Amino acid sequence: MLRRALANLLSNAIRHTPESGSIRISIESSADGTTLMIENSGEPIPEEHLIRIFDRFYRADPSRHRSSEGAGLGLAITRSIVQAHGGEISVRPTTDGVCFAMHLA
Repeated sequence: MLRRALANLLSNAIRHTPESGSIRISIESSADGTTLMIENSGEPIPEEHLIRIFDRFYRADPSRHRSSEGAGLGLAITRSIVQAHGGEISVRPTTDGVCFAMHLA
């Protein structure tokens, strides 16, 4: 299931990164667990959408999405998987995009 969560995050990063953009994956270990971060350049997620980004069927801007891009379930599924493993997932804007962090104890 963790493989599915990672695949969902990578799929989103690929989909939302412009052609000349970049995706960075990093892993940090500490005494309280391991954090995997996936950061992609591109359009940042507006602040008002960040609190709902993991809600089922939520899409930050439905008018900009084609029907083939999914139903708004990927991040909700990812959060459920991470929480089922005792972890946490978060998202934050960066100067040139967005960063998702998955922390497992």
